[in-house]
Amino acid sequence: MSEIRLYVSTTEKQAEEILDLLGEVFGEEDFAIGTTEIDEKKDIWEASVYMMAEDEADVRSRVEAALSQAFPDAALSREVIPDVDWVSKSLEGLRPVRAGRFLVHGSHDRDKVRIGDIAIEIDAGQAFGTGHHGTTAGCLEVIDRVLRARKVRNALDLGTGSGVLAIAVRKLRNIPVLATDIDPIAVRVAAENVRRNGIASGISMVTAPGFHSTAFSEHGPFDLIIANILARPLIRMAPQLVTNLAPGGSVILSGILASQRWKVIAAYSGAKLRHVRTIWRNGWVTIHLDRP
Repeated sequence: MSEIRLYVSTTEKQAEEILDLLGEVFGEEDFAIGTTEIDEKKDIWEASVYMMAEDEADVRSRVEAALSQAFPDAALSREVIPDVDWVSKSLEGLRPVRAGRFLVHGSHDRDKVRIGDIAIEIDAGQAFGTGHHGTTAGCLEVIDRVLRARKVRNALDLGTGSGVLAIAVRKLRNIPVLATDIDPIAVRVAAENVRRNGIASGISMVTAPGFHSTAFSEHGPFDLIIANILARPLIRMAPQLVTNLAPGGSVILSGILASQRWKVIAAYSGAKLRHVRTIWRNGWVTIHLDRP
């Protein structure tokens, strides 16, 4: 079954507004939405929703109805996604990404590392997290801020993907990091990326869905918990996550659309965490909270 992308080409500002609208239209349904920069100088962006071909008629009618009211001049385009490895394909030739003191780059861009950079090498692979997505870059920026501002003795990277965030923590601080993911392939990829980045010890990789593993009690409670997942599971696991957070600890949450941020903040405020800041990247937000 083919995958279909419906998209609107527009400015960055309007792309983010359309992304918020799509978030309201689809809520917690399993349709991927996002924004992509096409031409920085001309301020051309695309706001997209992805679906399988069998869902196209329903999705198109809902998107068109929403756009006709809020953005009547927006032209909806359609693209059939070829059945290729788009993770590898889309990352070919991508430029290095700077976030805080970090430079995330592929092996072909090692010469772009400057004095003072904290370089993390991540190539295209089977796990999410190269620094190019707004959620990953946002987490890196907040990790840098948190580790500058306070003492952290241990950390948890929940839903580690490529391992980039666990690697970032370990490169900044010589502390133990537990990195978990529900996908065993992601755990294997992350372990390889850890080795590729010259980290011989200090990061423990575990395959675990949510908090269902003895690894959390063995390594926790944690001074820093990073969870770059999605809004719905983040809201659902708020009580468990806070249970594994040490007093005075910090939490960094991402994988959250701008339109979903208040629901996530409300869930964690209800679990007695304090909202510190929210940063925005390409229609996505990263939320920093702490436990007073």
